[in-house]
Amino acid sequence: MDLRGDALQILKETSRTFYIPISILPPGLQEAVASAYLCMRAIDEIEDHPQLDNATKAQLLRNMSLTLQAGVDGFAVDAFSVAFSGYENSLAEVSLRVREWSILAPESIAPRIWDATAAMADRMAYWAEKNWTIETESDLDRYTFGVAGAVGLLLSDLWSWYDGTQTNRTQAIGFGRGLQAVNILRNNTEDLTRGVDFFPDGWNNDNLQEYARRNLLLADAYTNSLPSGPALQFCQIPLALAHGTLDALVNGKEKLSRSDVYALIENLMGINVKAS
Repeated sequence: MDLRGDALQILKETSRTFYIPISILPPGLQEAVASAYLCMRAIDEIEDHPQLDNATKAQLLRNMSLTLQAGVDGFAVDAFSVAFSGYENSLAEVSLRVREWSILAPESIAPRIWDATAAMADRMAYWAEKNWTIETESDLDRYTFGVAGAVGLLLSDLWSWYDGTQTNRTQAIGFGRGLQAVNILRNNTEDLTRGVDFFPDGWNNDNLQEYARRNLLLADAYTNSLPSGPALQFCQIPLALAHGTLDALVNGKEKLSRSDVYALIENLMGINVKAS
């Protein structure tokens, strides 16, 4: 089976935004970043699952974390069967195939991805049990670190592993937090309909937009410090889309249109996105 090709196809179906920058990464780094994205998408789909109650989400996430922590030189074919027991027909394909994504990365870096995914799954379980109750800015910082800032740290480790690129880790956290803050703003109405509010008590859109911009300044510094190469190419796209989405929200749009997204990526990459 062509696991790399399969992973890219699932990636294309789940995130057009990240499919493009991952698809042009060089061999080795491409598998590592795709593995990280798909492993985290696997647990994210459980956190956001519309039919599962919070206690079930927490149980599934902790089971996945424990399985990932038991990895030695990979995972047996049935390694995650206990983690998913009874929910095989409820979960998304990207979640059920997490074993495949976990062994996609080169073995010299794969355990770092297992560690990051296991830690994130535990944090997601904690927030599911709290029904994602955010009361203070510190709560918001904890949540955005747990599900996004930590991804910035993992990316920094991947760049360093691949070619020795060194980065500012505080800025890496801001990179993740800034992107997550924009997602919270964009999805706020939808989140409220399912009884979840990521805004600290007393905050409105203006407060969260300021929080997002403060973190995006760190994200800009992080990206601008990267040397020419695959890390810079990768980071430019989600950062530009986050800035564009935030500007659109401030101007009263719900989100960037598909044509806006294509135009922005084509401008950055010099490629025809629709043909890729």
